[in-house]
Amino acid sequence: MSSTLRYTKVAIILHWLIALVIIGMFALGWYMGELPKDGPKQTAFDLFDLGIVTWQMDEPATARTLYFNLHKSIGFTLLWLVIFRVYWRVTHTPPAMLASYSVLERKLATAVHHMLYLLMVLIPLSGVLMTLYSKFGLKWFGLEVFGGLDNADLRDVFKESHELFANLMLAAFIVHVLGALKHQWKDKDETMSRMSLK
Repeated sequence: MSSTLRYTKVAIILHWLIALVIIGMFALGWYMGELPKDGPKQTAFDLFDLGIVTWQMDEPATARTLYFNLHKSIGFTLLWLVIFRVYWRVTHTPPAMLASYSVLERKLATAVHHMLYLLMVLIPLSGVLMTLYSKFGLKWFGLEVFGGLDNADLRDVFKESHELFANLMLAAFIVHVLGALKHQWKDKDETMSRMSLK
């Protein structure tokens, strides 16, 4: 396929990497939300009780603290990845849509892509702001980035925003995946191959 019809390799890698991280963050968010606030404190954790990785802590903490800090650390990393992805998109013109797309498909694809980009910024940004206004602050994989300002009202505003944006992301993500599957299995066009490293 001509390079003018494909996304750049950097765009493809960022697309799949960020998609995997977002899926993982949803799974982690649901997992950690079910953990008790008053669980026992310990220094070693079997991550997700899979018997694969043991996570060592410098100080005793509950499982909820571990997974919330992990979520924050990955989210902070994701924010910088997304910023780079937005920069790459602005500085590298993506290939034109296939001529076979209907007017409705073009409008829907454009709207969903814009929504996904906006939410990819808003979700981690609202998470960072929620962390800033909490009493805990942000430690990026154990390294202190900033302390918390302990403002419960603002923390709650960004917490609700974070959850709203996540729900919108889930809806947009489902539409995006359904669209990709339609092009792959029903239309049998080159949509998916343009976002492949092959």
